[in-house]
Amino acid sequence: MADEVFIVPLKRFDVAKERLRRGGVENVTRLASELATAVIQSCAPRQVIVLSESSDVTRFALDLGVEVLKSDATTLNEAVQSAYERLRKRFDRIIVVHGDLREPHGLAQFEPDVGVTIVTDYRSRGTNVLVVPTGLEFHFRYGEDSAGKHRDEAERLGCSVGWLPTAHGASTSTNQ
Repeated sequence: MADEVFIVPLKRFDVAKERLRRGGVENVTRLASELATAVIQSCAPRQVIVLSESSDVTRFALDLGVEVLKSDATTLNEAVQSAYERLRKRFDRIIVVHGDLREPHGLAQFEPDVGVTIVTDYRSRGTNVLVVPTGLEFHFRYGEDSAGKHRDEAERLGCSVGWLPTAHGASTSTNQ
């Protein structure tokens, strides 16, 4: 069994970043693709698996040389939960990283704590990076105040929790 893997959930680039699209930002599709590329490349040389329901995203990921795990889930929580269950026999832990981090530099050198590690957004409410050992009955809780919900879930399971708030402007998701 391999030690760990980065999981990057990606939705179709032409529908990603809905808030930016509603706000009239131009070239959102290109921006979503560029952000995802930077995240994936920042994880190298560590193993990355892109999680998506889209054949376009599958081609994008394969062009970058990473494995793809197809998903038919309708929510981020369902998709990540399913990936966690499917990958628990291959890896000791998964590192879920959002594909829209503005400054993902240093992901390849990231050394999480032994238990659950949460890297929050700049407001310490969202979960930009989440490290979870496999083999737990962990339930993913993305959405409003996900960092606190993920901490509560880790504590429910008796896991130690590493809490790493992101400095304002560094490695923060563009949707937070």
